[in-house]
Amino acid sequence: MFYTYMLRCKDNSIYTGITVDIKRRLKEHKEKGKKSAKYTLVHSAEKIEAVWESENKSLASKLEFNIKRLKKFEKEELIINKDLGKYLKGKIEVENYKYVENY
Repeated sequence: MFYTYMLRCKDNSIYTGITVDIKRRLKEHKEKGKKSAKYTLVHSAEKIEAVWESENKSLASKLEFNIKRLKKFEKEELIINKDLGKYLKGKIEVENYKYVENY
């Protein structure tokens, strides 16, 4: 399984990425080591806000790409209501993704 996640940074910005291990990836972002994203080196990672599961890397990458193209207020709404269809229907097949409650 692959996961697409939205991460809240200390400056209230939102980073979106993909991984196979959510807890490990959050730790890497927070540690600011070699495996941290360039973005989270500058914008300190705080917590995971939302996670969607998909069956392969290609699907996870498509969701990541489309979330990154959303406006900030759309990302905030996505975090609150978890409804991919509201902003991404027609861009991706939203039924290929399952929201993960506990990661």
